[in-house]
Amino acid sequence: MKPGIHIIGLTGGIACGKSSVATFLRERGVPVIDADQLSREAVQPGSPALERIAALFGADVLTADGELDRAQVGAIIFADAGKRQQLEAILHPQIRKLADERIAHAVSAGHRRLVYMAPLLIEAGVSDRVDEIWVVTVADEIQLERLMERDHLSRDQALQRVASQMPLAEKALYGKVVIDNSGTPQQTERLLEAIWAAETKEDQ
Repeated sequence: MKPGIHIIGLTGGIACGKSSVATFLRERGVPVIDADQLSREAVQPGSPALERIAALFGADVLTADGELDRAQVGAIIFADAGKRQQLEAILHPQIRKLADERIAHAVSAGHRRLVYMAPLLIEAGVSDRVDEIWVVTVADEIQLERLMERDHLSRDQALQRVASQMPLAEKALYGKVVIDNSGTPQQTERLLEAIWAAETKEDQ
């Protein structure tokens, strides 16, 4: 939590539609800090974090251009929880540093709210960084279908990735706001309109 600004932590399971919710909020003038984007910035070629990751996983996780092959790393960490924890130990301090810089910028720009979007907000133990948590969920079968289509995965691969994360029902228990994104985009839009109206009621 930072003085002068209210931070909404936006999280949810893989392929649940966090980005769609973030887009809705951006369109209403709310800055969105995306932890996934920060993780990409943290591993730019030549960065200490990228050098540590290459030492840990081997040169095969680097592309010919010297960038991190995220698909290759994903295949490793979704099959090995220990490797995933080692990767997170490298990335999370760098992500926190970059996030703090973005938050400070939003405060200086006079924003009253911002969104910190992080898939592992709860699992990484960084929920104390936000003032409230919004969790995006979908029905289990819909989550699998969307993940298979989005990432071109087999059903077994999709099941493995879902199983590597905290169950959605458990994650939802942490949410002040729980957004069920199982319906059509129009249904989700209407749900978000109602949630946002309640969130900003005191602003009127």
